[in-house]
Amino acid sequence: MTEEAKRRLAEKNARNEAAIALREPDRVPIQIFGNIFAVVEAGYTMAEVIYDETLEKQKQSIINYLLTYDPDCAMGPDHLAGLGRAFEKLAPKFIDWAGRPGTKLDDNSLMQFVEFPILEEDEFDWFFSDRTGWALNKSMPALSGLAEPLRTLHIPQSHGGHLRPLISAFSTPEMREMLRTFWELDDVLRENGKRRAEMAKEIAELGFPAMGGGMASVPFDNYSDELRGTLLSLTDLYEHADEVERFIEERQPQMLAQIRRMNPDGSKNGKYVYMMLHKGVDGFMSDEYYVKYYWRHLQEIIQTIVDVGLVPCVFCEGRYSTRLEHLRDVPKGKVIYRFEDTPMDLAKKVLGDVACITGGFPNPLLTFAKPQQVIDACKKMLDDCAPGGGFIFQTNASLDGGAKRENVEAMFRTVHEYGKY
Repeated sequence: MTEEAKRRLAEKNARNEAAIALREPDRVPIQIFGNIFAVVEAGYTMAEVIYDETLEKQKQSIINYLLTYDPDCAMGPDHLAGLGRAFEKLAPKFIDWAGRPGTKLDDNSLMQFVEFPILEEDEFDWFFSDRTGWALNKSMPALSGLAEPLRTLHIPQSHGGHLRPLISAFSTPEMREMLRTFWELDDVLRENGKRRAEMAKEIAELGFPAMGGGMASVPFDNYSDELRGTLLSLTDLYEHADEVERFIEERQPQMLAQIRRMNPDGSKNGKYVYMMLHKGVDGFMSDEYYVKYYWRHLQEIIQTIVDVGLVPCVFCEGRYSTRLEHLRDVPKGKVIYRFEDTPMDLAKKVLGDVACITGGFPNPLLTFAKPQQVIDACKKMLDDCAPGGGFIFQTNASLDGGAKRENVEAMFRTVHEYGKY
């Protein structure tokens, strides 16, 4: 790393750490990942990045964005970068992506999640009594076209002194083809992981703080996102409350154990543990149910992340105004709350003396407004949220390909200049 890069890294780390600790740094940090905007700025499309197995297009777009706009954070590759052909073979049924044959998505679209229930109404007993059988025969084929042969896989209960029935079960033409493709995909994923690691090292040399660390989730979100879907998971609070509680109480200790394993020797590259809160949003459940099924688990997860020396970075998706008082009950100066649709002046008022807040700047302004409107909106947010520290400037969502360069430039310039303490 060059001396200039070392200076940049030290300066940005100090700025971010001061904000998290509720102190005033030299200026407000701005942590905005370039996402699709960075790809478009570099002259590519997301579809090209997803199907470029060398990862060169993704790397160049990231480097160009970091050196042009100077955010106080590094940026990693899209999680589908270089994996387009591999995902075509996997044939996932729960996502769609730019460049996929037959897709209706634009070439610069984010990956789209396709929600449908995996766990059906009549499968609770099967799910809780035979998780492996349910996963093999139901959930995996439901999620992936490649895994369809597992739907009829039957493991013999009696082997009669030999393994011939088991061998036969895994040797049908469909199973052979599936397993052969699994092996091919494993090679592709390993190579992709190697290229990502090489890219991360090259980007780290530029002197931008790594934003990795880990991921965590609230058990009720797992129940909703992975098993029952939004509508069914909410009606289940009334119609299948015992099953909901059974799943949550099973998943919570697993999540806490996962967090404790994240960085046991302190060598993790990056110290942020990201959580995306999906079903705690205003209006999805009563405050009583929020505490019972959501907050008490989220609070314990946040405390555990802090206990292992990492920083909880909690993205409160949607409107979270009625939950803010609950969010206060966490270790002071140790947590980042990012908001999407919560008024940031309200978040500052309620949480400003407890946690660092971020997010909230409306992304559509960067696409549809004029530069002066962007500047005025940035200044208002800085006026509302920056005093006293504890604020990191971020947009309320990822930068998309439609953002205008002059507006993004105006946003960064305003924070860099007007955001000084």
